[in-house]
Amino acid sequence: MGAQKRKSDCPINYALELFGDRWTLLIVRDMMLKGKHSYGEFLKSEEKIATNILADRLALLEEAEVVIKLPDPAHGSKYIYKLSQKGIDLLPVLVELIMWSAKYDPDSTVEKKFVTQVKKNRETLLKEISSRLKEELAA
Repeated sequence: MGAQKRKSDCPINYALELFGDRWTLLIVRDMMLKGKHSYGEFLKSEEKIATNILADRLALLEEAEVVIKLPDPAHGSKYIYKLSQKGIDLLPVLVELIMWSAKYDPDSTVEKKFVTQVKKNRETLLKEISSRLKEELAA
């Protein structure tokens, strides 16, 4: 995680130093489950992230090698973001957070279809999403 000194070597601390704010995992979610790749697409998320926070979190994710920043082939002066393998490996974590929220948050807007798919065959769903993300990364 860059040159910044970690507070401890605890594995939970490592994750929280990278994902311990409300925005970072939402950006990963948008890339992973909603197919977003550009700065403008992230700004349109329902949580309404501020531009300065978005820029900061994308830079943090890039520095941590969770995302890869590439020139946008359609717009030379813009960039697209893709999850690296390190980012793709967060898929089971995000699915578990979704399932926990679906269970305990009565106002959760998680799609019932997604919850049903996870309950029916978690491994198949994880493989399908992971394969799609790996194809995006290779493209």
